[in-house]
Amino acid sequence: MEKSNDTAQELLSFIDHAPSPYHVVDQAKGMLEAAGFEKLSEKSSWKIEKGKSYYVSRQGSAVIAFRVPKSTYKGFHLVASHSDSPVFKVKTNPEMTLGNLYTKLNVERYGGMILSTWFDRPLSVAGKVYLEENGNIVKKLVNIDRDLMVIPSLAIHMNRDANNGMKFSVQKDLCPLLSAAADNEAFTKLLEEEVGAKKENILGYDLNLYTRQPGTRIGINEELLLSPRLDDQECAFGSLKAVIESEPEEYVSLCAVFDNEEVGSMSPQGADSDFLKDTVKRVVYCLGGSEASYMEAMANSFMISADNAHAVHPNSPEKADPTNRPAMNAGIVIKYSAAQKYTTSAYAGSVMKKLCREAGVPCQVFHNHSDSMGGGTLGKYSATHMSVTTVDIGLAQLAMHSAVETAGAEDIAYLVKALRYFYSA
Repeated sequence: MEKSNDTAQELLSFIDHAPSPYHVVDQAKGMLEAAGFEKLSEKSSWKIEKGKSYYVSRQGSAVIAFRVPKSTYKGFHLVASHSDSPVFKVKTNPEMTLGNLYTKLNVERYGGMILSTWFDRPLSVAGKVYLEENGNIVKKLVNIDRDLMVIPSLAIHMNRDANNGMKFSVQKDLCPLLSAAADNEAFTKLLEEEVGAKKENILGYDLNLYTRQPGTRIGINEELLLSPRLDDQECAFGSLKAVIESEPEEYVSLCAVFDNEEVGSMSPQGADSDFLKDTVKRVVYCLGGSEASYMEAMANSFMISADNAHAVHPNSPEKADPTNRPAMNAGIVIKYSAAQKYTTSAYAGSVMKKLCREAGVPCQVFHNHSDSMGGGTLGKYSATHMSVTTVDIGLAQLAMHSAVETAGAEDIAYLVKALRYFYSA
């Protein structure tokens, strides 16, 4: 099976180079600039022209890219996804020593992760560091690109209940082992070397652990993807690729990748911020519109909130809804929730089904099992800031929020095809 040049391999390469939300946006910027998108700054005035493409980022971990039609536009076609995944964050003053035996890193949990999946894997650290240089605060991306540490399991000889279900303490059980020697400045020295600065000039950082396991194709026909961070870098990559490869006709095509979805989206760069609303308003105003024009544009707009969905689990099929059972490699999943965990209405779902049909892409439906609360996503947050009809979709996957997840190799191509059709309207 040819696998070197297809969309699935592009996705795996994107994920391998994006071990933190900051690297997701850095990758996105590279894709957008190579496609001729012009960079904008929120701190400066904008000049936007019909027929051109632009992008703007916030806090280094969220980005919005958009393309303006050559003629008069009716509204916006928007797709939203997120750059973050459940991880361990490195605390300030992180070194912890045990006698003269070990140095561990003090970490805290970010998001609803499956803790057990982080044991006994080679791990490293990535994110951003702030430095003082010549009286200025400078940001530097960091990826310590080597197998650096591990969270070791406790041997079964010392815990005979290890296979009977475990309750883990992050503070006690999940601090990674950095060195087989005690050094209260081990990580600080490593960081100094990585950024080329003394510790007194390192003002702060946002660093997370990541598994070093690269994404790969598995299955007897290589029909599955096994990779870290499929939720939600799969949808982020798909929407970026689609907006780049499409040409809008009657709607401004916009791709938004937010941060902090895994902890509620309540940040300046999250979906529960004004980032999207501010950007859309500036576009409307720069194109000669008014507040009334903005409201009219929103009434004529449609948003796709793209965040992965649960496939029926091969070993626990009873956890899925009895009649709505998404499968991998079966196309886009439209997500519904009576509790409004997802924004999909009967109308919005109908629009998405019609879009998929016209694009020649299969689609399926997800509802939570009625005895399960399930999770939410970013669509409901964006919709509280902008009154725009929204549908929640995703691609079916297994092991969501594990250190390594599984998805269908064909589905990313389905997503790109559907979103290209959506953006080209």
